[in-house]
Amino acid sequence: MELILEQIPWIVMPIIFPLIGSMACFLFPAKAKSLGLLTSLVVLACVTRLGWQLKALGSLRYPMGGWGAPLGIDLYADGLSLLMLLMAALVGLGISIYSSSYFSRDKARHFWPLWLFLCGALNALFLSADIFNLYVTLELLGLTAVALVALAGGADALIAAMRYLLVSLLGSLFYLLGVALIYHSVGSLDIAILAQRVEPSPAMWAAVGLISTGLLLKTALFPMHFWLPPAHASAPAPVSALMSALVVKASFYILLRMWLEFFQTQGGAFANFLGLLGAAAVLWGGIQALRQTRLKLLIAYSTVSQLGYLFLAFPLGTSIAWKGALYMLFSHAMAKAAMFMAAGNIQFFAGHDRIAELGSITQRLPLTLTAFALAGISLMGLPPSGGFIGKWLLLQASIESGQWWWGIILLLGGFLATGYVFKVIAHVFTHDEPTSRTVTLPATMEWSALGLALIAVLLGLFTYWPLAMLEMGSPFGTGHSG
Repeated sequence: MELILEQIPWIVMPIIFPLIGSMACFLFPAKAKSLGLLTSLVVLACVTRLGWQLKALGSLRYPMGGWGAPLGIDLYADGLSLLMLLMAALVGLGISIYSSSYFSRDKARHFWPLWLFLCGALNALFLSADIFNLYVTLELLGLTAVALVALAGGADALIAAMRYLLVSLLGSLFYLLGVALIYHSVGSLDIAILAQRVEPSPAMWAAVGLISTGLLLKTALFPMHFWLPPAHASAPAPVSALMSALVVKASFYILLRMWLEFFQTQGGAFANFLGLLGAAAVLWGGIQALRQTRLKLLIAYSTVSQLGYLFLAFPLGTSIAWKGALYMLFSHAMAKAAMFMAAGNIQFFAGHDRIAELGSITQRLPLTLTAFALAGISLMGLPPSGGFIGKWLLLQASIESGQWWWGIILLLGGFLATGYVFKVIAHVFTHDEPTSRTVTLPATMEWSALGLALIAVLLGLFTYWPLAMLEMGSPFGTGHSG
């Protein structure tokens, strides 16, 4: 039995099963909920099995159809891609459980095929080994995400989806132009080959600028974040959760992967520029979150702020800094998905998300409020949460490298996060208002949010496995993709 399991190309399974599940949900909409939940469980199992393979091998390269690079399409997995796959699988399972009770029958028949297709595209992106296939998967991801945002219906959602579509297409255009420049200069699209051949040149600097601009647009890094708050605020709650937790992380992953392989040779000034944009995002997003009067908009601007932390690792450039940023990325995915789910529960129960009028939920949604508070602990960076570990590693890196000013940004961002999290909690617990609504919230919607929030906190206690995962294949070394 063990021999049979070893023969299975597990690196392909996280891509194939969601695509099969998506087609099955499209063909059998009456069974979509069951098929979607089953697919999410299978994907998590496949990622776990792939993790065991990587524990033994360190990294894995798989030529699709038997044709290797540069002629064929290769898949590549190491600790970095495994962390992203595990993040997507855990959040995906939580979103699937939540969505099984959230959507009406009519919207569910559209949601499940789109969501599982997005899951397959996301996993393919994390496993792609060449920059053109990264473009293809990124484009599929963006188009599917646009359709999911529009699923809410109404003018606001459609306008937000159209704005997101235009930004996504513009970002893809910049990225593709950069890919064309690289191919013209180097003659290959495979990341491992590029890592060996790329040399500083005007063409490469232009390619780095174009690709980075496209990816930063899709990541919604300040000041290119204008599309994110309306899209996240107007989308259905589970779509907001997957957008904030997963979709915007995909373009960051591509930028990070390219940076680790060959972008960082193009000079340190660009790294400092990314750090400055990240610092501005932390402060601007936090201030805007404090100013919001609607819960989902507050959480959306919080995403703008939290994404900024990830870019502080670029000017630091050490292994500790990268690990800190990725630990924050992982814990933020859990916390922000939980927070958007909690906001969806509150909106489902109260009929609105106006922060000043949320006193009616104080005694009625204890699990939801607990999930929101636990997620907030991680976003604030308080111990013993995963957010604390990520910030601690970044702070350690900034002190060790002598770049102490990034540590000040970390502290200021923590204060701002404390402000906007407690703004919500204060309104909920100090304004107990009567309500005539008799809405019953499905237990799965509360427990799925609480489960992800607990993971975000427990990441601060169980640090060994995530950090050990990031050592597989030495993703922060050199020549590791070959």
